Amino acid sequence: MKGKDLLSIGDLSPDDVRRIIKKAIQMKKAGAMSTILAGKTLALIFEKPSLRTKVSFDVAMYQLGGHSIYLSQAEVGLGSREPIADAARTLSRYVDIIAARTFAHATVESLAKYASVPVINTLSDGEHPCQALADIMTIYEKKGKLDGLTVAYIGDGNNVAISLFLACVLVGMNFRIASPKGYELSKGIVSLGRPSRKDAQIALLKQPREAVEGADVVYTDVWTSMGQEAKAEKRRKAFAGYQVDARLMKLAAKDAIFMHPLPAHHDEEVAPGIIDSRQSVVFDQAENRLHVQKAILAEILGK
Repeated sequence: MKGKDLLSIGDLSPDDVRRIIKKAIQMKKAGAMSTILAGKTLALIFEKPSLRTKVSFDVAMYQLGGHSIYLSQAEVGLGSREPIADAARTLSRYVDIIAARTFAHATVESLAKYASVPVINTLSDGEHPCQALADIMTIYEKKGKLDGLTVAYIGDGNNVAISLFLACVLVGMNFRIASPKGYELSKGIVSLGRPSRKDAQIALLKQPREAVEGADVVYTDVWTSMGQEAKAEKRRKAFAGYQVDARLMKLAAKDAIFMHPLPAHHDEEVAPGIIDSRQSVVFDQAENRLHVQKAILAEILGK
């Protein structure tokens, strides 16, 4: 991965994923400051606000001995105040790597096209690869393995679902998703995942109960993402019946874990109390964003 972009889980091989997870776990256990990225600078370009992504990348660079610069949309104005190509080429003269959180996936692709330094997609409408890698790390920590486990995703076939799906099948995990009509994973995305591991089972379902039955992991995300606020009421109606609650969790395996990438809309996609239940690993997921991002940065920029 040295010197390469990370725009999609599709940019990684199974070995890449397992190496990143192994390195992230080692870094988490070490819990020490490092100098492996001393003198390196990360530009954080954010078109939309963030809690976990901003803080975890900033702290990651600090703990690896590097430095980060946060640039909001108001400061950069990608595609409005300044063409994306010009911003990418200018930043490449100042920094060693760019991490971008954008509305459109085409924006991170354009940044990568014109930048002469590596670009990481920290979230776009197309994918959320860093989240998926932290999810896989969390599952491995809790289960001690990946091969043969079943993840049940309940809700929108959005950027989080796409990256998680691609990551799961890449490492041999079964993936079931239950979505209402019109909100499923696209056929194009499913076709990308199918060749990854022939032993990984994929199920596209409508009923949450069917997806969760016997699953090792139950995962959900918000019904309305940032930028979709105008469609919030329509989406609430479409996703009625797709809430993860105690009754749904009882259908999963006895030792099943509950996951959510946060932020959560309590009493919409997740019933009150589930995030604080003994099965929830939501805040372990959030912590692991830091460790995975340290591993990604070290893989791309380290010696």
